[in-house]
Amino acid sequence: MFDSLDDWLIIGIVVLVLFYGSSKIPALAHSLGRSIGEFKRGRLEVERELKAEQAKATTVAATDAR
Repeated sequence: MFDSLDDWLIIGIVVLVLFYGSSKIPALAHSLGRSIGEFKRGRLEVERELKAEQAKATTVAATDAR
């Protein structure tokens, strides 16, 4: 009966409307979007810090090898 992803997506949307009402769904989507954006910013910051540390360690290793 519910074989495809589309069927489950429709069921999920109906459940959201029933539990939260149609007025709160945009607020939930906005909040979710902000959370995802904050997560991505945090991930990029950590990646930059790791690259900086690796570059620093590579520079120190190169000067020690001389």
